Amino acid sequence: MGGFNLQQLMSQAKQQYESLQKKMQETVVEASSGGGTVHVKMDGRKQLLGLKIDPEAVKAGDIEMLQDLITAAVNEAARKVDQAMQSTVGGLLGGMGLGNL
Repeated sequence: MGGFNLQQLMSQAKQQYESLQKKMQETVVEASSGGGTVHVKMDGRKQLLGLKIDPEAVKAGDIEMLQDLITAAVNEAARKVDQAMQSTVGGLLGGMGLGNL
């Protein structure tokens, strides 16, 4: 079979999976919207870790605008997580010799 060892490949895949899970827990991104009016923190599993809203935004009374700013900040954080995880997964697959899949 020319050096193809399924057990070794599976073991390597398991190690890479565990490494990815750890990286997802350790990755924290931040994003904001409205010039910093809304600020969010999110981990690599896309769990929202924190949300800060400038008190002035609440005083303005424009709930729809505030909802839009929160949505925008959360979506931006999720996009940053996707980018971080994509580069991590690409590195892990490249390390396994599977980068072209």
